[in-house]
Amino acid sequence: MTVVKTSMRNFVAHKGRMALSAIAVLLSVGFVCGTLVFTDTMTSTFDKLFAATASDVTVTPKGAPSDDEMQMTTKAATVPAATVARLKDVEGVKTATGEANSQTLTVTDAAGENLGPTSGAPTIATNWDSTELRSVDVTSGHAPRGPTEVMVDADTADKKHLELGDELRVIAIPGEFHARISGIATFKVTNPGAAIFYFDTPTTQTKVLGAKDVFSSVGLTAKAGVSDDQLKKNVTAALGSTAGYKVQTQAEWTAENQKDIGGFLDVIKYAMLGFAGIAVLVGIFLIVNTFSMLVAQRTREIGLMRAIGASRRQVNRSVLVEALLLGVVGSVLGIGGGVGLAVLLMNLMGSVGMNLDTSSLTVKASTPVIGLVLGVVVTVLAAYLPARRAGKVSPMAALRDAGTPADGRAGKVRAAIGLVLTLAGAAALLAAVQATKAADGSMFLGLGILLTLVGFVVVGPLLAGVVVRVISAGVLRIFGPVGRLAERNALRNPRRTGATAAALMIGLALVAGLSVVGSSMVASATDQLDKSVGADFIIASDSGQPITPQIERAIKAAPDLAHVTDYKSLDVKLTAPDGSVSDTSLSAADPTYAQDLQVKTVAGELSAAYGANAMSVGEGFADKHKVKLGDKLSVRFEHGETATLTVAAITSADTVFDQGAMYTNITTAARYIPADRMPINDIMFAAAKDGRQDAAYAGLKKALHDFPQVQVRNQADYKQMLKDQIGQLLNLIYGLLALAIIVAILGVVNTLALSVVERTREIGLMRAIGMSRRQLRRMIRLESIVIALFGAVLGLGLGMGWGASAQQLLALQGLGILEIPWPTIITVFIGSAFVGLVAALVPAFRAGRMNVLGAIATE
Repeated sequence: MTVVKTSMRNFVAHKGRMALSAIAVLLSVGFVCGTLVFTDTMTSTFDKLFAATASDVTVTPKGAPSDDEMQMTTKAATVPAATVARLKDVEGVKTATGEANSQTLTVTDAAGENLGPTSGAPTIATNWDSTELRSVDVTSGHAPRGPTEVMVDADTADKKHLELGDELRVIAIPGEFHARISGIATFKVTNPGAAIFYFDTPTTQTKVLGAKDVFSSVGLTAKAGVSDDQLKKNVTAALGSTAGYKVQTQAEWTAENQKDIGGFLDVIKYAMLGFAGIAVLVGIFLIVNTFSMLVAQRTREIGLMRAIGASRRQVNRSVLVEALLLGVVGSVLGIGGGVGLAVLLMNLMGSVGMNLDTSSLTVKASTPVIGLVLGVVVTVLAAYLPARRAGKVSPMAALRDAGTPADGRAGKVRAAIGLVLTLAGAAALLAAVQATKAADGSMFLGLGILLTLVGFVVVGPLLAGVVVRVISAGVLRIFGPVGRLAERNALRNPRRTGATAAALMIGLALVAGLSVVGSSMVASATDQLDKSVGADFIIASDSGQPITPQIERAIKAAPDLAHVTDYKSLDVKLTAPDGSVSDTSLSAADPTYAQDLQVKTVAGELSAAYGANAMSVGEGFADKHKVKLGDKLSVRFEHGETATLTVAAITSADTVFDQGAMYTNITTAARYIPADRMPINDIMFAAAKDGRQDAAYAGLKKALHDFPQVQVRNQADYKQMLKDQIGQLLNLIYGLLALAIIVAILGVVNTLALSVVERTREIGLMRAIGMSRRQLRRMIRLESIVIALFGAVLGLGLGMGWGASAQQLLALQGLGILEIPWPTIITVFIGSAFVGLVAALVPAFRAGRMNVLGAIATE
């Protein structure tokens, strides 16, 4: 009990010194809890939506696209209306409702603006029937009553400023038509962001699906007392096992959809938890530093405790109890902060189009438990070494000044361990660079990153003596005696300087490594584009919409074009000569595609693959299955027949675009696939007539002006798109890494603040012999800057090494150019000096306000 009382008194007495460490715990725990609450809320929202929209039993045609896929053929897989009528008579069926819907369409307003979501969620056209009232209420106007009316969901109407009577243009695969808004429907549960347009059933069938008396699926409601499983058995028996339908209960349908969306949510969840883990790691350095300095400052106090009978175990325990209190306080605040972060993330998602209702906030019982355990365990573990060091304080320390002498032997052992780890990590990175297989190289890369990071952290104090002197020579010496004092302060305790800089080093190493990888990807893709892409124009949809027949006709009618290339992706079951069967994709294109994308071959000529009953395979597939030029492959086309195609070319793996793709002529594919089941173009290419590039570009833009779902890009546009996409991803990652850097900045602030307290008497003596307040503040700011720059040098150097190694792995995928983004590296380095300056503002201000006589009299 005495130990607990002492610990609590010390904790309260030094609460100001603990504050920044508590904030680090708060941020780390808050990010973890916020991530869990956010993803749990998203999961709960989708679960409620699925439960509200699912029928007791659902019947869909086999081969129909799932809810997250699009119809890619001119004729969708459907259920005849006669089958719907027959299902009404099945035993146990209360109602059977035909559902007609499609995601392969674009809806625009009168100004031609696309009304689809910008978040990546789909645009859905569906038929209105009474079952829709399970999930929505008509809150304005009325449901559609004919081919000229449409009802829109309230969220889309609000975002796109739509009102009753507004005319909309619908561009679907069968054609386009116009309809006026007759009503607005509001979801009873949260709509996660899809734009939904309701038409009457005949309009949806004929103008969206392209055929009357057909449905996309059938929703069945069971009679009272009939279970979903029993109803499924009855329906399956009535349809027959060879009817080509998939029959699912409500639980099965919901589970399938949950699995689809769960994969996406898991990516978000684990990515965010990964960044939270980085913040936790950085926070550990802050906590270790805090308790190390507190123990050093209380050396005489601990010596007195030992002198009056306190055992090593009791001293050790008292420090750990303080850490426990810090962990509990920081974790409790972090749990509350996590809920606030989740609300902020939900509002942020709303701004980009995905609606999440904060009233549906889901906080599972496990979330606060995880947060509390994480915060407490991490804090106590981080305080263990300082606590152990406190336990070793001798009773004779009561007779000495504050501060524990450095253990020279321990420093040498630490340096040796750090060098061994760093060299082992460098060897692993070298192995990654020399790997011939991406899987093997990735394993070595991960190991190398881990070992070099730990090695640099351990060897940091040894490096501080060298690197800080070099930095000081260029940065601090110009400030004269004040600069030299700042340098000596940074070098006074290399272990502390190393630990403080290590926290900043981790975040900056990741920033530098990702910058190198991103820049190298852009440079490599741009180089490949220049070397291999011969097409002047690339036409595709950024939202994944197929190029409908009317768009295809508009492209081919554009002026000043030398040729236009169709490109379709076909799902096939391919049987190799070794007997292996692969479900893969076959790219069917016009022969002009060999000009549009100049793919290198290791055997044969690519143009030969566009001959009758011919195809090409990728180098990797050929090596794996021992395929040679002239071999016959059995190709079973989905929705078509089986063909025997001859391998006329083997393409090289040394490319970025279409790596590993298999090609054949569209004419060859058309022999085995019915015309109404042939996939629509998912991308098209065009080349301008000589000297007419600008005119052809303008002509294509004009021809596709009325089709906002597709974009025309020349090679310069395409390069910019690649750069923008990678830049947006990197900016998102940098934003998440900012949490770790904020925690690292807190570490610098905390170290300086505690250092000022530790050097109170010294500061008083310097003021007494003539140092001005301005010089004192400058000395502390310069000390902070040199520590921050030390962390930046280590982090940027380490990150560039990681990035260069990762790029060598990407070279196996065709990304063979290493580019160091020097503007980013230099900006980050200069920014680190600014970070050091800002971190020192408060400690420097407090030091400058010290009373000289009071400081000198401090014990």
